[in-house]
Amino acid sequence: MKFTSILKVVALSIATTCFTQSANAETILKLGTVGFKGMPIGDAIDQALIPTLEKVSGGKMKIEPHYRKSLCSEQSCGEQANQGLIAMWTSSTANFGNFGTALAIFDLPFIFKSIEDADRISSEWLAKKQCDIAAEESGHVCLTVYSSGGFRQLGNAHGPVHVPDDMKGIKWRVTKSPIEYTLIKNWGAIPVPYDWAQLYQGLQTGVVSGQYVATPWQHVAKLHEVAKYFTEISGVWSGNQLSMDKRQYDKLTDEEREWLHTAAKAFGEHVQKLDREWVKAGESAIKSSIEEWYVPTEEEMKLWRAGAVDAWLNAKGAYDPATAERVLEEQGLTDFIATLKEAGAL
Repeated sequence: MKFTSILKVVALSIATTCFTQSANAETILKLGTVGFKGMPIGDAIDQALIPTLEKVSGGKMKIEPHYRKSLCSEQSCGEQANQGLIAMWTSSTANFGNFGTALAIFDLPFIFKSIEDADRISSEWLAKKQCDIAAEESGHVCLTVYSSGGFRQLGNAHGPVHVPDDMKGIKWRVTKSPIEYTLIKNWGAIPVPYDWAQLYQGLQTGVVSGQYVATPWQHVAKLHEVAKYFTEISGVWSGNQLSMDKRQYDKLTDEEREWLHTAAKAFGEHVQKLDREWVKAGESAIKSSIEEWYVPTEEEMKLWRAGAVDAWLNAKGAYDPATAERVLEEQGLTDFIATLKEAGAL
């Protein structure tokens, strides 16, 4: 009898211990990203996302970051999240398109007039609206949308470019993006798919003469050393997103979700600040060493926007026209709205 009683006491003790460990266990969220410390995404993860989550959760919930593609690239990170191998991931809004079209609106050319407008509208309502849609259609809960490099700007080694006609016949490097290809072609240049790693040499040797890349990345790659003429048309915003696999998100308690959204908000605000500083520093460095940084007039900008209409038409069905029109209206882009409506894009 005594032996049986001892066994019961031991079993109860083990069960109690297991329950206590389970109750006090940390929730670790593994995060895969191409970002790294030293650039806005990586620094914001390290300086805002991780410490905020630990603080608001009292250490009960933590982020385990894996930077610089150490676990996965953008698309494969999303796939690994769906497989339960990681919980969270970052990517461009364009690469989120592999899982659904909810964030495609951020990639429409000239949807935003300035980086300030992009940050404001995204933060105030657009990111929430589109992320709610993404949660239903993609299997991922988009927690925030933010910039990584601001806008793409035109840089070239050929000569001054003030209006689209100035690009006619020039070989212009493009990525695999259909939007970028359409823009460059409609502006009159010859689109040439060309590897990013070889772009400096390509500009130097004349294989290509221009590129359309976010300013800080042009500075990082030192493209301004060989491309001395820049045109600030903005146009395509470098949107990025932070998401969590929906099945794993749904398993969190209400309190844990609140902690996560608080941390994601802190991350979004911090990465926004760091990114603006990164863009400003890149532009300043480029402007100090080139022949011309040209800012088109509003009349000239209408010509640049006109070249984007086909890209909107090609993307039709991937965005809600009413939402897109609201974004443009809030920036006073009434002429562009009229142009898009006449073409059937809105």
